[in-house]
Amino acid sequence: MLETKDLLLDKAKFEDWEPMFRHVWSRPSSFRYMVLETTQDEAEAQDRMRRTIAFQAQQETAYTIFLKATRLAIGFAGIRQLEEDTWEETGICLGPDFWGRGYGTQVLDCLLRHAQERGAKTFLYSSWEENRGSQALAEKAGFVPYATERHTRPHDGRDYTLIKYTKAIP
Repeated sequence: MLETKDLLLDKAKFEDWEPMFRHVWSRPSSFRYMVLETTQDEAEAQDRMRRTIAFQAQQETAYTIFLKATRLAIGFAGIRQLEEDTWEETGICLGPDFWGRGYGTQVLDCLLRHAQERGAKTFLYSSWEENRGSQALAEKAGFVPYATERHTRPHDGRDYTLIKYTKAIP
C-alpha cells in the first residue's frame, strides 16, 4: 500500500466494484483519453472487478486509488519497469467527481517516489494531446516532452496523438 496526504493506493477488494462503477467505470469522461472502455451495468462491473483483482495480484505496482478518510474507491493507477533504471506510469485515472482537488498531483508524486525507491533514474509519462489536464500535471511535475506517437483506439477507431514525457530522477 502507498499513501499520500489524502489518498491510499492499494489493491482492490471485490466490494470496491460498486464505487468504481459509480465513480469511474460507468463515466465516459473517465475514459475520454484512454484506450479503456466504460462499463455499462452492475453485472459487468462485478466481472470487471474480478479481472481487476486478478490483474493487481499479478502486477505488484498496479493500484486502486482510495480516499484515505473513507476508503472510497475513486480511481486507479500504476507503474511498470521498462529497463533496470527506467520506469513508466501505466495510467492514472480518477473519477470526474474527484478532479480539480490536487489528487492527480498526489498520485503522480507518489508513483515517482515508489519508482525511485525501486531504483528508477528515469521516469516516463504519456498524455493524449487533447488532455490538457494531464499535460499540465506532467509539466508541473517537471517532465519534458521527448516524442509524439500516432495511435488508433481499438474499440472505436478514434485516432489520437500521444505525447511522451521524460523526467530524470535524482
